[in-house]
Amino acid sequence: MGNDQWSFQKLLPYFRKIEADTDYPGGDFHNGDGPIIVHRFKQETWLPAQIAFYNACRTAGFPDSPDFNHPDSTGVGPTPYNNPNGIRWSTALGYLDPARHRLNLTIRPNCTVHRIVFQGQRATGVEVESGGEKFIIDGEDILLSAGAVCSPHLLMLSGVGPAGHLGSLSIPVVADLPGVGQNLRDHPLVYLTWRTKEGFPLDGLAPRSQVALRCTAPGSHLRNDLKISMQSFATERINRGGNRMVPLGIRMTAGIQLAVGSGELRLTSADPKVQPFLDYRYLADPFDRQRLREMVRLCVQLGEDQAFKDIIKERVEPTDTDLESDDALDQWLLREVTTSQHISGTCKMGPGSDPLAVVDQYGKVHGLEGLRVVDASIMPDCIRANTNVTTMMIGEHIADFIRQSL
Repeated sequence: MGNDQWSFQKLLPYFRKIEADTDYPGGDFHNGDGPIIVHRFKQETWLPAQIAFYNACRTAGFPDSPDFNHPDSTGVGPTPYNNPNGIRWSTALGYLDPARHRLNLTIRPNCTVHRIVFQGQRATGVEVESGGEKFIIDGEDILLSAGAVCSPHLLMLSGVGPAGHLGSLSIPVVADLPGVGQNLRDHPLVYLTWRTKEGFPLDGLAPRSQVALRCTAPGSHLRNDLKISMQSFATERINRGGNRMVPLGIRMTAGIQLAVGSGELRLTSADPKVQPFLDYRYLADPFDRQRLREMVRLCVQLGEDQAFKDIIKERVEPTDTDLESDDALDQWLLREVTTSQHISGTCKMGPGSDPLAVVDQYGKVHGLEGLRVVDASIMPDCIRANTNVTTMMIGEHIADFIRQSL
């Protein structure tokens, strides 16, 4: 997409640098001594619903996939996690904690950035509020790593974004960049839930997900564009009054990994404490609806496999009525589709010839000096996995660009 510094070959060393994979500690695609610990649940530890899901997928013809982080992987297998012993091995633990002692690093918690400060077209600092006090922090280079929601939000509050939109909120325009807040990408997700048979054990403290299926939608030109995760403990939806520890049964979460459709993020106020509006526009594209229909029907098929005969009592959602026709299923999908919390793309990376590009491939904001964006917002499209590790790779890669320019 015009970013020749971001090919698979150039990014692989950064992915390897990040990980300490306890299952595959070496070889062409893995590493064992990086800052982020990676593990997979061993097959002997899989819970009954996970085993049933794996066996149902194998019966349906999907291959065994022991390492989803291998570039040729597809099929069903253990999900790679960075939560050894139930502890999320985050960048705070893997990167920040070992650096806390550095004399050239200051960490200020409980701060709200109001805007980026500019002198002409150069970013010179940020306006920050902390403890009821507002002040300016100056810097030669400003790195915006606020995420795929807050980075475009802060850019627009600072006058960087679509000029017409900024003008409607009386925000002075520093740079007219139409792509800020556009190209909002995610993995549209739906939940399929089954009530379990009397006496089937449901333990809310055990791992809720251990196994997943990655596959290609029938007729799709996009490889591995679908992902289904098995959940061994399902509750009523939180937004419907559910409690995370009160079991209902088991669940499959089904998401499109490469959605064609995209949404946008817009300001609703010039006040930095007011949330922006996220318009996801899920399933507006017919191809996305078609693929999610196929995935729901696949989940239903897997749930009806003999592997689940001693586990499942009845399907809760979708109902048989929801499955009667494409139109009925579309109505259910449009009502139920939700976020995978993998928002990306809202400050798209691309060359200056791309009218929606916000940053170049070095993370520098087009038309401005001293300002880079370094987070999931610069992905041109959402990748076919959780965004966690790819965002770390972006940080490592642009850190090298910065070192090379010093």
